[in-house]
This record gives sequence, structure tokens and C-alpha cells, in this order.
Amino acid sequence: MPPRVGPRAGQVAGSQQCLRTTITGSNARQSVSGQRDFSQSSGQQFQVTCKNDTRLRRNMFSWLNGPGRVFREPLQGSTNYLGAYDRSGNLLRLRYSAEQENEDQEKVDESKLSDEEKAKYREEKEKKEAEERNKIPKERAADLRPYPLNTDFRSQSILSEELRDEIYKKIVDEKVDLSTVSALYGVDMRRVAAVVRLKTIEKNWIAEGKKLATPYAEAVMQMVPQTHFSRKLLEDPKKTFSHESINDLPVHPYTRTQIFYPTSESRQFTREDAAKVFSPTLLSADERIPLSDLIEIERDALNEVPREQRTQRIRERTEAKLRAKQEKERKRQEWEARNVKVVSNQRWNFRFQSISVEDAGKDGRGRRGVGWRYGNPHHDREKGEIKLPTSVE
Repeated sequence: MPPRVGPRAGQVAGSQQCLRTTITGSNARQSVSGQRDFSQSSGQQFQVTCKNDTRLRRNMFSWLNGPGRVFREPLQGSTNYLGAYDRSGNLLRLRYSAEQENEDQEKVDESKLSDEEKAKYREEKEKKEAEERNKIPKERAADLRPYPLNTDFRSQSILSEELRDEIYKKIVDEKVDLSTVSALYGVDMRRVAAVVRLKTIEKNWIAEGKKLATPYAEAVMQMVPQTHFSRKLLEDPKKTFSHESINDLPVHPYTRTQIFYPTSESRQFTREDAAKVFSPTLLSADERIPLSDLIEIERDALNEVPREQRTQRIRERTEAKLRAKQEKERKRQEWEARNVKVVSNQRWNFRFQSISVEDAGKDGRGRRGVGWRYGNPHHDREKGEIKLPTSVE
């Protein structure tokens, strides 16, 4: 351990030192008792580190007491993300809302109005301005970015409490099937089933006298965007009520490969054709979305189909899918009755299925052969294997 060096004359010990004693001067650079002293460059490095830490700390508290003070309390009825503010801590959508109001006000020419119309227009204008002062505009797409540097990530909406109650009421009280409710409100069928199960548990807990964490749930729901129930929007034939995004697709493993597929310019290349390029068994994007009825609902909305007729079409499509599913299940049961022999025991049921050698194919490696489910090794890298194609399809 190097010896301690006392302060020089006229220098107060520890007055300007940050992390360690900084030794300066030509005499201080010389070694004492054969030990190496700290150089001037190392002392300057320690001082710079201390200054940087102090500056960053001051900037942090300056931001917390300045633009960051808006994040101490959540906004009522709205999200409160970093992406919704500028560097000065001002809410961006308030500025855009004011600009939009100014544009709307310029469209009205008061000179062409009568005295009664002017008075009525000014009264409505003052009333609207008073309401807008106490109301925060709805979030835009840019306001739902909690991470400003990641512009591709947006916070997804959750179902509001009134929309959950409406879904539970439709299924439990009005006895509407899950598929119709799912298509009517634009919510995935799995989410609808989860809402019904959770609402049933909640009502059972209330009946049993158990205490619910309602304040915690309300605090969490204020921090994230919500999909609110609007009966006016539901009855409007020009608009659709949807919670799920029509563009959210699960990434299929077959679509992760890069394929160069040449085709003629005169050919109409659709989504079905693109799916067949990746795999003959891959469904198109229209059929792989979580809620396939969203496309038909959007078409009905563009054609301004009335709500009653739109609901009737949803039920017809649901019944057609149900009949097709039942027909497929009936054929499967008939096939099992013809080809599967069941031997019952006291504890087990043994199922025997007739197997033909032709099911394995000419080379014995067919997918319908015995043992396919347990894995079939490939011989692509073995010596003597023919790599050239034997047929053209």
C-alpha cells in the first residue's frame, strides 16, 4: 500500500479532492520510498468522473422537478406515456386538438348568419370550449408509445369494465352463442370465453362475501388504453365495433423463409397464392387471423349494411361453420367405426386399427406409415443417395 502524502503548505486537505487525493507538481511526481505515486492524468480522470456524476444527477432532478412532474399522478381517463409529451413536458395532443378546433372554426362564416343564429352559434361555441377545457382528447396512435426510442411498439388496448359486463350479459342472460358475440363486438372467441369465466368467478366471490381488489384494478386500468362500449357506434351502419386488430397475425414458421417466386405480371397474385408458395397446406392470411369474420364485417360496413342485417349474416356464417364442423366430426366417427376395433377391459380400452403396407409408400417412408409420429430420419447426407428429382409436378 503506498504511503499517504500530506498536503502541501497553503493547501487544505480534502478541499478539492473528489474520490482520492490528487497529487500535482513536479515534486509530487517523484517516487517516495520506492513507491509509485498517482500521476496527474489519473487525478484528472477521477475529477472528471465526479463532475460527470454530479452533472447527470443534477439533470435527473431537474427533469423530475420540471418536465417529469407530469408523471407523478396518472391522467384521468387517459394513458400517460413518455411518447405523448414533448421535451418541455407539454401534452402534444392538446396542441393538435387546438389546431383542429381553429380549422373547424374557420369553416363557419358568421357574417352569413342571422342574429339569432350568431347568438346560438356563440353559445354552443362557449359551451364546447368549456367542456374541452376539462376534457383530455382521446389518445392518438403516437401517444400509445411508452418507449420513445422504439417507435414500432404500441401499447395494446384492453376491454373496459362496461364492455366486459355487456359481453357477459349477452352470453349468460340473453343466451347468445360465443361466435356471434365474438363477431358482433370484434373480440376474439378465446377472449370472450375468458371474460365469461372471470366474470362468473367475480360474481361468485361477491356472493360469498370475498373482498375484491377493486382499487388496484381501477389504478391499473387507468394506466393502459381501453376499448369502451359504445351503443351508438354499434348501431352506426357506416362504422364497425372492433377490439382486435385485423392486421395482427401469428407468425407461422413456414413464412420465416425467404423465397424468390417468379410469376407473370398479368397474373393476379392473391394472398391464397402467396400461402401456397410457402406451403401447400398453409392457409391464407384472411383465414389465419384470430377473428376471420372481421373481413366480412368490414365489407358490410363499407357497403352500409344495416345492423340487423349485419347481425343476421354473422349468425348465418356461424351456423354454416358449426354445421361443417359437425359434419366433419360425424365422418370421423363413421370412419373410426369401420376401421378401428375397440377391445374393452376392466381398466383400459385397447384400440386396434388395420394397417396396410401400401400406406408407407414405395420407399417405406410415407407419412401414413407406422412410426411416422415418432420421427422419420432423413437420408439427405448419406452416401449413395440420389439427390436429383425423379419427377416434376
